[in-house]
Amino acid sequence: MGRAFEYRKARKLKRWGNMARVFTKLGKEITIAAKAGGPDPDANPRLRVLVQTAKKENMPKDNVERAIKRATEKDAGDYKEINYEGYGPHGIAIFVETATDNNTRTVANIRSYFNKHGGNLGTTGSLEYLFDHVCVFHVAMPENVDLESLELELIDFNVEGVEEDTEENELVITGDFNSNAAIQSYLEEHGFEIKSAEFLRVPNDTKSVTDEERAAVDKLIEKIEEDEDVQNVFTNMEEKDEE
Repeated sequence: MGRAFEYRKARKLKRWGNMARVFTKLGKEITIAAKAGGPDPDANPRLRVLVQTAKKENMPKDNVERAIKRATEKDAGDYKEINYEGYGPHGIAIFVETATDNNTRTVANIRSYFNKHGGNLGTTGSLEYLFDHVCVFHVAMPENVDLESLELELIDFNVEGVEEDTEENELVITGDFNSNAAIQSYLEEHGFEIKSAEFLRVPNDTKSVTDEERAAVDKLIEKIEEDEDVQNVFTNMEEKDEE
C-alpha cells in the first residue's frame, strides 16, 4: 500500500470522530468554494466534490444549502484559508490549516496554544517542506477495472497511487495537490463516481516518541483542534499502532 494511503487510514477515526466538528469544517469549505467559484455545483468542480463529500459524511442537506447560501450573503464572514506552522513538545512538527474571518484572533489563539503546551509557533512556510501536500479521491468501485492500467493512465496527472479499499468498496486515488482539478476532471469525464475528496499533508519522515511524549503532543493537538477556526492539524509524529 502507498504511504499516503496508510497514513490516511491511520488517522481516519481520529479525524472524523466528532460528527459536529466534521459538519462545521465541511460547511466552511463549502462556503469558501461557493464564494470562489459560484454557488452552482454543476459549474463549480470544487463545490461539486465537496457536496459529494458532505453526502458521504451524512451531512444534512439543509446544512449544505445554508453553507452555499452563506457565500452570497452580504454580511457573511469573509473566510480566508491560512496556515500556521510550529514545533510542539519533543520537536514534533505541527502544521495547522485554518479557515478564519479574523486572522488577528486566530494567530493569537494558535500562538497561545503552542506557548502553553511546550511548543513554539514558527513563520509561515518554515515547515512546509517536511510534508507532501496531496489530494485523495475516493471513487466508487467500478466493474472490471484494471488498477495497473488505470494507474499508468493517470501518471500524466501526477497520480502517485491507485489503491483498493475493500472495506469501503472504493478506489483511493492519491495525487499531487496542484493536480487535483485535472485529476477530478479526468475521473468525471471517464465516468468514475467520486464519493468524496480530501487534501492531506503527509510527513516525509516520521519521528518516534514514547507514550509519555505522545501524551504531551496529543494534549497540544487536542487544544488546537478545539479552536473553531481550525480545519486540519498534521504532524510528523509516528502514528501509534492499534492493538
